[in-house]
Amino acid sequence: MAKTRALKRRIRSIENTRKITRTMEMVSTSKLKRAQELVSGARPYAQALAAAIADLMTPELAERFPLLRRPVPPAKGGPSKAAVLLITSNRGLAGAFNANLIRMARARVRELERTGYTVDLLAIGKKGIKFFQYARRALAVARMDIGDRPTAHHAMEIVQPLMAEYEAGRLASLDVVYAHFKSALSTPPATLQVLPVTTDGATDGRTGGPSVANYILKPGADEILGSLLPLYVRNQVYRALVETAASEHGARRTAMKNATDNAGEMLALLTRTFNRARQGQITQEIAEIVGGAAALQG
Repeated sequence: MAKTRALKRRIRSIENTRKITRTMEMVSTSKLKRAQELVSGARPYAQALAAAIADLMTPELAERFPLLRRPVPPAKGGPSKAAVLLITSNRGLAGAFNANLIRMARARVRELERTGYTVDLLAIGKKGIKFFQYARRALAVARMDIGDRPTAHHAMEIVQPLMAEYEAGRLASLDVVYAHFKSALSTPPATLQVLPVTTDGATDGRTGGPSVANYILKPGADEILGSLLPLYVRNQVYRALVETAASEHGARRTAMKNATDNAGEMLALLTRTFNRARQGQITQEIAEIVGGAAALQG
């Protein structure tokens, strides 16, 4: 009897857990759709900015804009400080999503430190912040207020001081570690170099090759480029924020679906075990009744 009561309690517990995981899966599916729309809007804009900058940029102009200039290594007198921006989520229950991002950020920090740089680590998201606080790693920036609804204003707040540092010659590079949203099932961690600005691979969508433009520019290319470069840097950070938000929902939906499926399998196993135990108990009770009746008749 005690065994069947324990099995019933465990079955009820798993049923309640399955209801929670199924609800979380549905919520993540709903949020994922909205996040995918933001990603779909941010990517073409970033590609168009990159193509426009590639069209305008010449070797002469590249030397005039600090955001395009390649700093010299620290050993040759260049800036000794680099920055790594890590974007994670504020919540867990998303499988290895945050752990993979943290692992990639640590690898990038170690790589920069081996080449002689002092690394400023900036963390967006509670999971990354808590990990590095536990590891006693100082953070230049720690923000948990962005969550899964980033805006262009958030991106500007994050990257504006870093652009000023880079233009002043005190920062060598800025790398962003984020989750690249390929699909709801594929959200691998990635590293994006934001500073210095590069437009490698900018292509014309109609031909698939390097874009070739013949423009009459007014104002001049230098004025247009001066306006586009900060906009492009902010958009790169914004794109990393929205892709990570979408990836978080995709990873959580997958994790919760797996948890719901596993709970269903456990329920099926426990239900069979409970039925067998109950059947054995009933058989024993019938045998006792029959034995008692036979004793009375004897």
